[in-house]
Amino acid sequence: MKTVACYNIKGGVGKTATAVNLAYLAAQAGIRTLVWDLDPQAAASYYFRVKAKVKKGSRGLIQGKRTLDDAIKGTDFELLDLVPADFSYRNMDLLLEDWKKPERKIHKLLKPLADDYDLVILDCPPSISLFTENVFYTADYLLVPTIPTTLSLRTLQQLLKFYKKEDLDESAILPFFSMVDLRKSLHKIIIQNPPKVLPQFLQTHIPYASEIEQMGIQRAPLSEYASASRAGKAYHDLWSEIYPLLHNCPG
Repeated sequence: MKTVACYNIKGGVGKTATAVNLAYLAAQAGIRTLVWDLDPQAAASYYFRVKAKVKKGSRGLIQGKRTLDDAIKGTDFELLDLVPADFSYRNMDLLLEDWKKPERKIHKLLKPLADDYDLVILDCPPSISLFTENVFYTADYLLVPTIPTTLSLRTLQQLLKFYKKEDLDESAILPFFSMVDLRKSLHKIIIQNPPKVLPQFLQTHIPYASEIEQMGIQRAPLSEYASASRAGKAYHDLWSEIYPLLHNCPG
């Protein structure tokens, strides 16, 4: 079982759209896929038409009163399941502080699911905290959607510094440009000449597109209603780049 986290320190960069669309494409490719919506805002749960509620909340999961398997819900799509968000996830740091080896807790919760799923996609909240450190230790790859602006590149540098400080594997960080508008000269300049001090960016660029914004209206992955759109094709290309990294997945 491989674990891929969609993460950025910044919010509003396309993390949830990435998690939802890649999970859908993985399931369509015959890969048993689980999305865990870790963001209390619950956008992924909303897109998949699943109520954002976990019985006993984050406390029940962290304290072992409820297993992650008990919290899993089916979606409308074959081979694609969801652990929904819960508003109590906002308190996850407080709960983890009292736990032995708190940075390993999410990994421990996911481990029993290894025989049931080929791929887990974590939709993460925007922050750096004990909670997100769990994600860093758990994820095989960290997908980082990055808007081609100076401040967005700065947050990517901050993430890289944190990985170096904690002696984590920097090669796990996979940034790609998102919300790209090539009519903007800054976007074009940065994409053509990304800073050399940053990790190698993936080749796929996700455009700024109204079709992606309509996910909130359609409450569905992009490929369900606009697969032939420029954005739909871009997510297919992004999935094609990532798939070879998932060695234990079928297909």
